[in-house]
Amino acid sequence: MKVLVTGGAGFIGCNAIARFLGRGDEVVCLDNLSRRGAEANLAWLHSLPHASAFHVSTADIRVQSDVDATFARHPDIEVVIHLAGQVAVTTSVVDPRGDFEANALGTLNVLEAARRAPRLRALLYASTNKVYGGLEEVGVELAGGQYAFRDLPGGIPETYPLDFHSPYGCSKGAADQYVIDYARIYGLPGVALRQSCIYGPRQLGVEDQGWVAWFTIAAVTNRQITIYGDGRQVRDVLYVDDLLDAYDAAIANIDAIKGRAVNLGGGPANVLAIRQVLELIAPRMGREISVAHADWRPGDQRVFVADVSRARALLGWSPRTGVDIGVGRLYDWVVANQDLFR
Repeated sequence: MKVLVTGGAGFIGCNAIARFLGRGDEVVCLDNLSRRGAEANLAWLHSLPHASAFHVSTADIRVQSDVDATFARHPDIEVVIHLAGQVAVTTSVVDPRGDFEANALGTLNVLEAARRAPRLRALLYASTNKVYGGLEEVGVELAGGQYAFRDLPGGIPETYPLDFHSPYGCSKGAADQYVIDYARIYGLPGVALRQSCIYGPRQLGVEDQGWVAWFTIAAVTNRQITIYGDGRQVRDVLYVDDLLDAYDAAIANIDAIKGRAVNLGGGPANVLAIRQVLELIAPRMGREISVAHADWRPGDQRVFVADVSRARALLGWSPRTGVDIGVGRLYDWVVANQDLFR
């Protein structure tokens, strides 16, 4: 099949493209190459077998003519994986207009082009768990030295009310709802995949986004690590290969999930407290990892765990990579690729 991946030079995008190319698909990467590491990821993709089936469109989803031109050059696109956008809550607070243009307007531009694509059979939108907001109404308790939901042991389901805290939550939430409504109004075969914390190789994490990778990179390269809050905050984490398995299942089962939201996260079986990442890394390094502490950041949830039962029921999918294995793979990749972080 022919696949368009927006944001294809990013972490999830390049891993997805490598998988598609590896099984003989043709892939178009639409990316404005603005993120650090984009050029290195493209060079890696061009070095892979079957790279002759890989096309790059250096374009910006904020510009409708850029998006339209990419679709016009590739009228046989069958699947769209829409990953491009602004990814950090903190950046959205500093520049809400830029965040809106990248996430809400950019997604509208992709949807408008996609609904006219004659062979489109699936559009997967990378939404976020931030659409559920601060979760102030959910009881939280300390259990085993870390935060946990008191009354929702299975996590937050897709039926939980939306509550867009932060400009990032607003822009991603608006895009999430546009994807769902385009399926309803135009018959677009689209699904909003509400992703939790994704991690894995080729993630050039920074302090504001990609925290599992950032802690790993900072520890290996002896950079300052700051824990905001008390470090007991909990997230469900999902290894990138498991996410790509879910993408495959979503494409194969698009008729069952189009026009819906589906949580994709590690679920209750794959949770990590912020400080636990360092506890997993330290034995591999053979030393303790020093950290600084700072106040809580605005909008920081004490706990988020996704209920992934809908994905299990409709897609036959569940996470397979435990946190010990996943963090170990990420650590090994960082150690082997330290030149990327200089």
